[in-house]
Amino acid sequence: MSADGILQRGLLLLGFDDATIPSLSQKIDAYVKELQLFNGAYNLVNTSDRTELIVRHVFDSIAPWQIIESQADVMRLPTAPQRDVKNMHLQQNSISVGDIGSGGGFPGIPLALVFPQFAFTLVERMDKRCAFLENCVALLGLKNVRVLKSEAEQIAPESFDIAVFRAFRPFDEHIAQTLLALTKRNGMLGAYKAKRKNIEEEMRSVKNYIGNYEIVALHVPFMEEAERNFVLVKK
Repeated sequence: MSADGILQRGLLLLGFDDATIPSLSQKIDAYVKELQLFNGAYNLVNTSDRTELIVRHVFDSIAPWQIIESQADVMRLPTAPQRDVKNMHLQQNSISVGDIGSGGGFPGIPLALVFPQFAFTLVERMDKRCAFLENCVALLGLKNVRVLKSEAEQIAPESFDIAVFRAFRPFDEHIAQTLLALTKRNGMLGAYKAKRKNIEEEMRSVKNYIGNYEIVALHVPFMEEAERNFVLVKK
């Protein structure tokens, strides 16, 4: 199957409807081309192969989108009797999402394409990567995304309803404290991880800071050989 076929088929397998896929795939394709163009100079990801970028990075980033949407709905449900049962969509930018250690834009940019109604902040400490991210935001017309050059430790407490990270750092006491501090009360911290066995070992090391968490298996299209999980921590 061609890379274009994989992109279309993968989005369908991830649960997107036929009406959404053409626009979403067009923007993903433009993003992947920028990654290929600048990867060698900026060392953004560990591959420049188009199919690998789509499957192992874009699809992997998007895989928990329904989990994130579900958590966001809970955060912003109007209280009765004002709640409009027929219109459950979130208001524009009503949920703030921080992508911590964004690097080449994963998972923040793919998620921002999926959730134009959320306000995303791509947190990255390296100047050249911030420049790349700014370029992608402009190229893709992402009005819901800003790039913040910063260490995670320097961000104001409770900045985000949802904080996510992928290929950032392993959980340890310092990281657990830092990322939970960035998350608002009743918010969510989401970590993209691999093997469940390794996750459980990591989480034991931070049990004094994170008592309750959920490990949700992710199904990444065309990546069935690799175990992928999403660690969901509610604050």
